Amino acid sequence: MTDALAIDGLRFAWPGGAWALELPALRLAPAERLFLHGPSGTGKSTLLNLVAGTLVPQAGSITIAGEAMTGVSGPRRDRCRADHLGIVFQQFNLLPFLSLVDNVTLPCRFSRARRDRAVGRFGSVAAAARHYLGALGLGEQASAGRRVLELSVGQQQRVAAARALIGGPAVVLCDEPTSALDTRNRDQFLDLLFAECDAAGTALLFVSHDLSIATRFPRTLSLGDLVEAAA
Repeated sequence: MTDALAIDGLRFAWPGGAWALELPALRLAPAERLFLHGPSGTGKSTLLNLVAGTLVPQAGSITIAGEAMTGVSGPRRDRCRADHLGIVFQQFNLLPFLSLVDNVTLPCRFSRARRDRAVGRFGSVAAAARHYLGALGLGEQASAGRRVLELSVGQQQRVAAARALIGGPAVVLCDEPTSALDTRNRDQFLDLLFAECDAAGTALLFVSHDLSIATRFPRTLSLGDLVEAAA
């Protein structure tokens, strides 16, 4: 079985600096859920940016669903990211001039593969967006045509999660995705995230400082421990 995510011999340094991240190996199987934690400065966000292809390592390899994110051209990285990655950013990166449904369907505009998967499961990309928004408690806001800036920070975070999930990507990357949610909405968010990842066979790489939710993950790792293994 092809790994959803495979990392080998990864090394990254900022220009003129020492190595910021050295990671010997990391694997995620399809539908596997990994909770990754560690002190500030150990490279958690750097790792997510390397997996997403927004940073390029000086050494090592990253593959997603069997496709290379390293050693390829920028357009190839962009295509791999669009087809196989869903990302929940800390700053959300939502477009304020679009409706909630249009924000969620954005990945399907850039990836035919994700569009086809969304249509195959829900009949249309709009129906897929409404499914995720409804499951996250935003169905009424979507039906009313609300814009992003009319939502609370926690509601915006849930829109970002729906956007990451649409089209069943191979891997969803989450960077502190529950930081703006209260306990009830956090648990609802995790329930949907887990259920939808399981349904699509999507692997989940979840980075957080909130160790109280680590017990909900079958696999937990400290990035500091992984980095020390490279020393």
